[in-house]
Amino acid sequence: MPTTAMDDAEMERSSGNVFADLGLPNAEKRLVKAGLVFEIARAMRTLKLTREEAGRRMGIPQPKVSAMLRGDFSNLSERKLMDCLTRLGYDVDSGSWTMA
Repeated sequence: MPTTAMDDAEMERSSGNVFADLGLPNAEKRLVKAGLVFEIARAMRTLKLTREEAGRRMGIPQPKVSAMLRGDFSNLSERKLMDCLTRLGYDVDSGSWTMA
């Protein structure tokens, strides 16, 4: 990747996937999961749900909701995250993540 010097700071252009840029394994899968979690957080704000209320709707305990929102979602599969979005009223089967 090309680098640019700016005011004595060196910057590197991102590939668009921070997980790949950091050299983490399964970067594409991590990026998809991060996008799903972002949409879950957005749905929770839109619906004005507490973490406990969201957990009940999604079928996961509140501590897992909190961990997920902090970025610890490695223990949740893509399928489970899509199921969580569905339970929050999203249409994920259409290929887009829109509120139903």
